[in-house]
Amino acid sequence: MNLFSEASEKDKSANQPLAYRMRPRTLDEYIGQDAIIGKGRLLRRAIQADQLSSVIFYGPPGTGKTTLARVIANTTKRHFSTLNAVLSGVKELRYEIEEARQRLELYNRGTILFVDEVHRWNKSQQDALLPWVENGTVILIGATTENPYFEVNAALVSRSRIFQLKSLDSDDLLSIARQALADKERGYGNFRVTFEDGALEHLVEVANGDARSLLNALQLAVETSVDSFPPAKGTEIYISKDAAEQSIQKKAVLYDKEGDYHFDVISAFIKSVRGSDPDAALYWLARMVSAGEDPKFIFRRMLISACEDVGLADPNAIVVVQADAEAFERIGLPEGRFHLTHAALYLATAEKSNSTLAFFDALKGVEQQAQDEVPNHLRDASRDAKGFGHGQGYLYPHSYQDHWVAQQYLPSGLQGKVFYQPSSQGYEKSIQEKVQRHREEQLESVEVDAFVENLSFSPGDKQRQMWVNRTVSERGKLLATVRTKLLEQVKFRRSDRVLVCNAGHGLLLWEAYRKTAEGLVVAQVRSKDQLDHINHYAESLPELEKPQVHLAELKQLLASMDEDLFFEVIIGRNVFSRAREEKPLCKALVARLAKQGSLHVCESVPSKGSRLSDFLPEDLKSMFIQAETLLYGQSSNALTNWDEQYLQSMFEEEGLAVQVTSLDLAEERMMGQGDIRRYLTLSYLPSFEKLALTVDGQALEMRLNELLADRALHWRHHLAFVHASFQPKSPSSDAVVDSGDFAGIVAKVHGGI
Repeated sequence: MNLFSEASEKDKSANQPLAYRMRPRTLDEYIGQDAIIGKGRLLRRAIQADQLSSVIFYGPPGTGKTTLARVIANTTKRHFSTLNAVLSGVKELRYEIEEARQRLELYNRGTILFVDEVHRWNKSQQDALLPWVENGTVILIGATTENPYFEVNAALVSRSRIFQLKSLDSDDLLSIARQALADKERGYGNFRVTFEDGALEHLVEVANGDARSLLNALQLAVETSVDSFPPAKGTEIYISKDAAEQSIQKKAVLYDKEGDYHFDVISAFIKSVRGSDPDAALYWLARMVSAGEDPKFIFRRMLISACEDVGLADPNAIVVVQADAEAFERIGLPEGRFHLTHAALYLATAEKSNSTLAFFDALKGVEQQAQDEVPNHLRDASRDAKGFGHGQGYLYPHSYQDHWVAQQYLPSGLQGKVFYQPSSQGYEKSIQEKVQRHREEQLESVEVDAFVENLSFSPGDKQRQMWVNRTVSERGKLLATVRTKLLEQVKFRRSDRVLVCNAGHGLLLWEAYRKTAEGLVVAQVRSKDQLDHINHYAESLPELEKPQVHLAELKQLLASMDEDLFFEVIIGRNVFSRAREEKPLCKALVARLAKQGSLHVCESVPSKGSRLSDFLPEDLKSMFIQAETLLYGQSSNALTNWDEQYLQSMFEEEGLAVQVTSLDLAEERMMGQGDIRRYLTLSYLPSFEKLALTVDGQALEMRLNELLADRALHWRHHLAFVHASFQPKSPSSDAVVDSGDFAGIVAKVHGGI
């Protein structure tokens, strides 16, 4: 052992910047980017299983791209090689590839090649890497601050999974700062560092999501607050707010005039103008001007917006923006900022109409009707009027009252086609009625065929066969309606962790799976048939990407999960069928909900759906209604002693903001003789007995068979859709909304949805 070299290494480490020393070494030390590396996420599972495929990390500086690559290097059993695209080229790449090839052939050991700033390589350099990524000689980890879809070879992108890293939030930065202050080996844990109120928060705020910037400022603040550094162990170091402010002077405006942020910020500006938000428009305008964006570029985009977004709702918009642009050319900066502001505010506060997009509809019409001739009366009469009669029949509008006359202007194949739709905003509102009236009159002026031949015909079908045909095709529509209604308020992100309760055969599971490519889907099923069905469809998926499906009671599944696994989205159908007995399950589900998560369930409410009495004649109806009042009124009946109001109160007791909507869906339900016997034996006859009603059960069954057996009954289901989260409750969230009866949705089913 060389004591001098060991001491030299320690001194070298101590002299490294704090941001370098504090780089996480393991996944547990890594802070932030929970959306891609959090518990249960796809990337974390791949790293832990050492089954990483080629990836590209994309995001602004200081978000942990290189750090994450180093964590992978410390975790993988593969050889880890590093190249920096700024300092290396094809020569260095070929050396690493050859080493990787020999390592694989001689020792059967794979290689991960990390290329920092991969976008810096030109196309030929990136092409040199492609075949070795494709044949598996190396697994690529690329890091870039530029959008890889524009700056990285498309072939490389298509063979890699893209992970976008976001700027860290304040909580993440505070955790990183505290980690550095507590670490005795790499940070300042050997000293007692304290801060004046607001000092550490100032460092976090001005760091603006950049961990490297925060740690550099923290190092400067700590090491300049003592006479000499390092002081003795246990020394108290006090950081005043003034020292913190001097350590990090100003937020860096994240902006690259040739990169993604250039396009993202101008997009945010135009969308704010389009959305009539003058405050947001001024903010994004100021951000562009502050970063040195070319004012001519901003004016060009505003000139487009004046016609695309404002259009004929305010024809003066283009005039105002053009005048401001010309004035800016004469005045320049800094006074020209008034003209930028004037144009932006005018557009943001103007009435909006996008009716000029009608041109693109007309363009489609041109493509579809490219061979249509110009109508004869519209052709040029100056050359061929005598020989071909061009121009004959044209009516000169100025010769008529109001300078308008009804005649055909479109080609015959497009006659009656509408491209331009005037909006009801501003100036366009004043011409809307006139445009519509002219269209109607023009259509009346064109001769059209009065007869249309009926070319199809359908023979009559027997009632039962009609019902069978309908149920085969319509059952899926009914379930699709339930799925659409339940998921319409779910805002899935690709990195979300989703728990699907009572997943059945996958109605909700696969929709969640499609929308969470980098997340995790865990599903609970109630039967082996359901488990086998889902696993059959998942067979072709990569092992790491398959949904995790469990045949178990939901409460048992929740209890068996890792204690730090939380879900951004929890969804399910008929999870609380015995709602008053399911409070413990409700509590367990809420405990698994992430801080910004949401829970969405659909429950059939038996007490509000159809009943047998709805389909009986008057001589039987009264007796059956009495029995049903008794049946559905029993407080001990777990299936019927609750409704949507109870569901709402149950979730509100767990601290969630809840919105409940209700919906009636109907189906054509076939009632068989066995169903009738079951209803009578288990429910109605015992109720008649309790009510002291004398009933001949056998005769009653025969009568019901005559009335109902083998008939399609229009059976209504009452569904409650519950949407709950930790977010503040909206003003209308207390109301239970009735969304109407969707009659005519037909399906063959012998129980609730």
